[in-house]
Amino acid sequence: MKRVVAILTVITVLFMMVSVVLVQDTKTTDAPKTFKYIGVSKCKMCHKGEKKGNILEIWTKSKHATAYATLATDSAKAVAKKAGIKGDPQQTAECLVCHVTAHCIPAEQKEATLTLEEGVSCEACHGPGSEYKGMKIMKDIYTGTAKGVDVGLIEPNETVCVRCHNPKSPTYKEFKFEVEAKNIAHPVPKE
Repeated sequence: MKRVVAILTVITVLFMMVSVVLVQDTKTTDAPKTFKYIGVSKCKMCHKGEKKGNILEIWTKSKHATAYATLATDSAKAVAKKAGIKGDPQQTAECLVCHVTAHCIPAEQKEATLTLEEGVSCEACHGPGSEYKGMKIMKDIYTGTAKGVDVGLIEPNETVCVRCHNPKSPTYKEFKFEVEAKNIAHPVPKE
């Protein structure tokens, strides 16, 4: 009987040790990578000019680029008031959530280079750029030797857009993804 108890004790201890190792292993390997928002200043270095498809220039001329500034207009203040939003639209979460990139994201996931003034910028549609901002990783993504999603890069799709372009917006107009995607298209030229 003592021998059976000793064997069971050893098996139980071994089982507990293996369980602890497995739990620790899943905590380190299965934890999702946290990417940071870095702002337009980091994106524009590689995405401006004719050779690069005028990506920065297309965004700069878009309503996305002026989304935060729009909140300072009398029109935006009237819309906010009519919607029951109290205070300055440039300072209220109800407005900033769609007029500023990563507004609701915790501060530790945002670099100081991300500013309110850039409005709805690159990372609102493409995901936080801390890991994919480098030239080498972008080339690896374009050649297919790396997956963008593994470094935080996402392909904009209708689901991304309707987070803001939806009937909850006080200025909502019917949103047709296919049409709007063409309006903001900025393809990367083949080099």
